Amino acid sequence: MPDFKIVVSDPTAKNIRVIPVKVIGTPDLSYDERHKEQREFVLCKANPKLIEMLNPALGVVVIRIWKNKANREKVNIIAKIVKDASLDVQTVFVPEALLREKLGVGEAIGEIFRAPAFQIRVSGADASKLIGLKIGDRFEGSLIGLSNVQLEIRGGSDLAGFPMRIDIAGPVKKYVLLSQGPGFKPREDGEKRRKLVRGNTISEDIVQINTVAIFIKI
Repeated sequence: MPDFKIVVSDPTAKNIRVIPVKVIGTPDLSYDERHKEQREFVLCKANPKLIEMLNPALGVVVIRIWKNKANREKVNIIAKIVKDASLDVQTVFVPEALLREKLGVGEAIGEIFRAPAFQIRVSGADASKLIGLKIGDRFEGSLIGLSNVQLEIRGGSDLAGFPMRIDIAGPVKKYVLLSQGPGFKPREDGEKRRKLVRGNTISEDIVQINTVAIFIKI
């Protein structure tokens, strides 16, 4: 059965606002194997005013907690944000099990911002819906839990990292003479090299699909 990692980029995520917050773990939010395997979004709760300040068009945020700022050691929690008017504006609730797994504590000081990009996995029947789609095709964001958005396929790669190319037709793997990427970065002007790449069509051999969010007016 196919299993894909969907990478989503938000092209509207510019001038991202980073807000300091207190991060508190709560047992009311679940954290299980599906979350650990990135097959389902972790949920976090925040005050509606904080959500308004963040303006996460896709409803997905990054909660960043520094373990050691001098050494750049940090924990990033990618979560789908939901409203909770009972919370202080600068307090965010996350699953307690997640916070204890990552940091060994029940609360921490961190910062939150709109996610410019994130990834989630799909498999089984949902993944099968993507077989045969090509670079440039779109599919509904609801497939990965996002509403009012379509995802446009911009590329992908197989398990060995060989990239898909829009100019190679079909779900194939072949050597082609390249003068530019994806799949080849010339070291000097005019350089060409024969490289192994994937075609423009998704097959079960693809493991990562790169997409860009296309927002739908409602």
